[in-house]
This record gives sequence, C-alpha cells and structure tokens, in this order.
Amino acid sequence: MKPFEELYEAFYPRIYAFLFRLSRNRNETEDLTQETFYQAFTGFHRFKGQSDPYTWLVAIAKHVFYHFLRKKKRS
Repeated sequence: MKPFEELYEAFYPRIYAFLFRLSRNRNETEDLTQETFYQAFTGFHRFKGQSDPYTWLVAIAKHVFYHFLRKKKRS
C-alpha cells in the first residue's frame, strides 16, 4: 500500500468524526472529508513528517470547513 493510501485508511474515520462534530450534517461531512483528503493529497509532498499526521489533517479539515462556511454564507 502507498503511504497516502495508508494515511487515508488510518485517519478517515477520525477526520470524518471531527468534521461531523462541526457540521452535524452527514452529506456535508462526507463532502468536507473528501475535500480534506483531496487537499492533503495535493499537498502531501510538503508533509515532512515532523508533526503528527492527524494534527496536519485536522488543520486542513479546519481550513476546509471554514472555507465551506464562508462560501455557504455568501450563497
């Protein structure tokens, strides 16, 4: 298994749970979780492993969630 696939498998449930606590909507949470892992995938080459992967993913998830809120507020 490739390193990103392992990261996805290991942390998907925790990132999903984190985002669900914020949004309280299963459909939104699924989309936000997928966007979080997409952002992580595109930036994976920058992850140096100096921090816990969960911390890195939560930071991305928070950014994705706040971006979603701003976008939702505008529409």
